[in-house]
Formats: sequence, structure tokens, C-alpha cells
Amino acid sequence: MALAPLRALVVACSAALVLSSCSTGDDTTVAGKADSSSKLTIAVAYDQPGLGLRRLDGSYRGFDVDVARYVARELGVDESGITFTEATPSEREKLLVDGAADLVVSSYSITDKRKEVIDFVGPYFVAGQDLLVRLTDERITGPESLNSGNLKLCSVANTTSAQYVKDQFAQSVQLVEYPNFSDCVTALLAEQVDAMTTDDVILAGYAAQNPELLRVVSRPFSKEEYGIGMRRGDPTSKAKVTAAVRKMIDTGEWRKSLEANVGASGYPIPDPPTLAG
Repeated sequence: MALAPLRALVVACSAALVLSSCSTGDDTTVAGKADSSSKLTIAVAYDQPGLGLRRLDGSYRGFDVDVARYVARELGVDESGITFTEATPSEREKLLVDGAADLVVSSYSITDKRKEVIDFVGPYFVAGQDLLVRLTDERITGPESLNSGNLKLCSVANTTSAQYVKDQFAQSVQLVEYPNFSDCVTALLAEQVDAMTTDDVILAGYAAQNPELLRVVSRPFSKEEYGIGMRRGDPTSKAKVTAAVRKMIDTGEWRKSLEANVGASGYPIPDPPTLAG
């Protein structure tokens, strides 16, 4: 073969190789995986009515689930390409670090300690910590009232809620931990604990399920900023996820989802927060 045609063939093959490698994406990043495979694994709560709930038919419903679906769609992944996995509070960082989940969207409060391990996009929602009690229990009117009577306060392992109450308001309260929020609700209904604490929007979902038995004290005493958890060191994907959440807010889909998922509980829909970054 003559030299000129050979050189042309090499150039053409090199160009084809470059184009091929560009089109496959980088599977080590969230955006790259979404681009190359049209698939993502997203961790959500299974037992938080209004936010993340796995129903008996295997489908998923809630505001966090809607956020997850919207972000995935903006990254090029439709619902059939999403694998939902359970995000128990004690396992959320591990899911990301180990690569078992690409994103965590599960009422995941942004804290400095967690940012040492993983990265966040957000806040996409701001809640306030509150208390859930039995409907007829008039003893508990706020966190300070837990400081007497050997009262038991329930929350979930690897969350900051119960310890915050003990440190700031009620040093004598007895703390009880369970793996899941639904376990705390069961213990509260069975009178094994006297109150449950976590974010007000989560508690509102449980109260709406049991209005004849449970009520939210409705005296919030902290600010909890929810973020989408990601592995660290993926700035391009973080920028794309941030843009997706901003679009969800700007188009009105953010408010529409909240109204559909928690509006019936009487929970006041807040204004959307300003995302960092």
C-alpha cells in the first residue's frame, strides 16, 4: 500500500477511536454512567410517608422519590433505568463510598461531619425538627418538657435528632434508637416510648397516616437542610445535578410534588431554598 493512503487510513482509524471513546462516557462518574448506560442506582427511604415510601406493589412514592426521578431524567435516565435501593440512615454514607448507590435522596441533612465523607447538592428542602406524640398525651408541649418524668424519646440510629434534644433541652430524657423511623412509630403507638423526634415534614407524614392516634407538637426547634448525597470528587456530575434541582424548582414541579405528597397532612408548604454552588 502506498504511504499516503496508509497515512490516511491511520488518521481515519484514530479519529474513529476518539469518537468511540468519547461516546462511551466515564462510568466512574454519575453523569458518565447515566450517559453511557442510561442507568442509575438511587437510594431512597422505604418507610417515610410523603417523602419516600415503598408500597406493597413494589412502587415508590414521595417527594424525595420525585426529586430522584426528576434529576435522573435530566441526566438522561428515564424511570425504567432507575434502580431504587433502601437508604437506612445508618448506611447512607456507606452506600455512596462503596459504590452501591450513585445518589442518595432520603431526607439527608447536610452536616459538616457528613461532608468529610461524601458530597452534597442542596439544600433542596429545609425542614425543622419537631416531636411526634400520642394524640391524647398532653405532657409534652416542646423539647423542654421531656426533661421530667423519666420520659423516653425515640429516633433512628446515625441521625442527630435525639442527641440534639438531650444536649440542648432535656438532659434527663432517655434516648431509644431503632433502625428505621417506622420502628419508632410502632414503639410510640405501643407506649414503649413517649415521643419521637425527627424533621417535621417526616412526622407530618406519619401523623397523616394515624390522625386519630398521633399528632405533631408543631413547635420546631432546629433547621434541617436536605441535600442529595454523592461521592466526593465528581464536580461535573455535581454541577449537572444542581442544575436539575434548580430546574425542578423553577418549573414549579418542586412545589407541585410537595403539594401532592404532604399537602393533605396540613403541613405548610415552604418557599424553595437557594441551592449552594
